[in-house]
Formats: sequence, structure tokens, C-alpha cells
Amino acid sequence: MSQTPQTQTERFAAALHATARSWRLALDARLKDLGVGQAGWMTIAMIAKATEPPSQRMLADLLGIEGPSLVSMLDRLERDGLVRRTPCSIDRRVKIAQLTDDGRALYARVRKEADAFRLAMVDGLSEEALTKAAELLEQLRTRIERAE
Repeated sequence: MSQTPQTQTERFAAALHATARSWRLALDARLKDLGVGQAGWMTIAMIAKATEPPSQRMLADLLGIEGPSLVSMLDRLERDGLVRRTPCSIDRRVKIAQLTDDGRALYARVRKEADAFRLAMVDGLSEEALTKAAELLEQLRTRIERAE
């Protein structure tokens, strides 16, 4: 018996949510020995991946969190010597986040573990299946962002 479209939609939404949560928890468990939790290594990764050092506002948007939450996280990362904040040369009210040498070293370790995790999780899946899944998720994200 086939399921109704609404039931398939609900199944998809539940699977998407549960898979994303499981993925984050499993990766976080793999990175627990680094001394930085998920929010910390995600912040470090976003700074490292940015083409230019991001402002705090840009970083909060990339991470999907509110400004005060980001400030607290950056305070901790700065205290731990992983990040430094400097005033923007154009607008001194704007703070720019940059990784320190220790922050870059930690990111290299995070990336190594995350790359190994991703490869292990997709091992045996075809390139075609991965491409189709990525395209579907990218289309869905675009729709969500347009609807906001």
C-alpha cells in the first residue's frame, strides 16, 4: 500500500531532522577529546572556512545563532587562545573574528576527524545517490531561505 504525499512529506521531514541530529551528535562524540564542544568547533570551522575574516554579525548568521550567544562563545574561544577579535578597519564598531595559531591547529585536527567521519558515513553510497541527495537538500534550503 502506498503512502499519501502528506505522510511521505512527514516521513521526509522526520528523517531529515533525525539524521542531521544524529550526524551532529556522532561527530561531536568523535571530537570530544579536543576540549571544545560542538558550538566551539563549529564556530572555529566557520571562521576557518570564510574567504575573509568574518564580522561577529556575519558569523552569527552563518551559524544560525543570535548575536549574544555568539559573543559568549567568542569570549570563551578568545579566553582559550583560539580566536582573537579585532576592530574592523572600516568601522571600528564592528569586530572581526580571526583564528590564532592555536585555533588554526585545532581546526586542522577538527577537519581531519570530520573528513574521516564523513568518508566513513558515505562509504558504499554511489556518487549518483550523493549528488541527488545534495541537490535535493540544496533546493530545499533555497526554498526555506526564500520563504523567510
